[in-house]
Amino acid sequence: MIKLKCAVIGTGYLGKFHAEKYATLPDCDLVAVVDINEETAQTIAQQHGAKAFTDYTSLLGHVDAVSIVVPTTLHYQVAKDFLNAGAHVLIEKPITTTVEQADELIAIAKEKNLILQVGHLERFNPAVLALDKDEKPLFIESHRLAPFNPRANDVSVVLDLMIHDIDIILALVNCEVERIDASGTPVLTKGTDIANARITFKNGCVANVTASRISMKLERKMRLFRPSSYASVDFQNRILQKYRTGEKEMFPNVPEIISEEAIFETSDALMAEIEQFVSCIQTGEQPLVTGDAARRALATAIQITQLLEPSHQ
Repeated sequence: MIKLKCAVIGTGYLGKFHAEKYATLPDCDLVAVVDINEETAQTIAQQHGAKAFTDYTSLLGHVDAVSIVVPTTLHYQVAKDFLNAGAHVLIEKPITTTVEQADELIAIAKEKNLILQVGHLERFNPAVLALDKDEKPLFIESHRLAPFNPRANDVSVVLDLMIHDIDIILALVNCEVERIDASGTPVLTKGTDIANARITFKNGCVANVTASRISMKLERKMRLFRPSSYASVDFQNRILQKYRTGEKEMFPNVPEIISEEAIFETSDALMAEIEQFVSCIQTGEQPLVTGDAARRALATAIQITQLLEPSHQ
């Protein structure tokens, strides 16, 4: 099989890991990395035997697939240029800054029969992959708390952290949103640093979602209450706990509760994501996180963000 000619656009904190993964995949040839910082590009390129560029347009029409790991405000233009040039695109989350931009990228990818995958990495967490998705939840509660990190403050906590849980919740519920209520506040930055959203779906399910980037602890958990079971996902420690009623009774007319716990070994979610991207290119199958799925997450996150603006407080 002919190797895919791959490139990574943006070799900062996350981009360097993308380059590392492509360099180890047997079906890929990492031909180039791009960064506006020439020294950074050269360093990463030399590590993996690739060429270094400071201008991504030099690669248009010369690569089969790219990872786009640049600031969110640049996602749309870079992805659009590569899709129009016939390259498959894996783009970091959020897909774009506006829903209209996302719609355009999705349309180009469909028209040209190209894979457009979005890096909602938490979907590849083994505890999430093992979650039984057949029984629809009635109520979901999620908490994504993190200490302050100056690296990702070009967007609000909703687009930075909460969007992970929004994406998973939308996939689990698989129903249109009826109403959203939200509250939040800036603390250390000009954007919202802590936020809570209550998402009500048309099928009656309610999701209570909290995200903070000014917490004293790191916590990433989601709890799902379903008609005959309860599940708790600890993203951080890769633990899935399930509780359901059994056939026996623990008290007269009160069914027993059966519990099970699965603890998953440390996994490489980014490698799993990139491997799926490569596989979808080869088979034509759709990835776990399509452009459409990422668009839905973005639209919901934007709606929450708008509710947090001063005029809505």
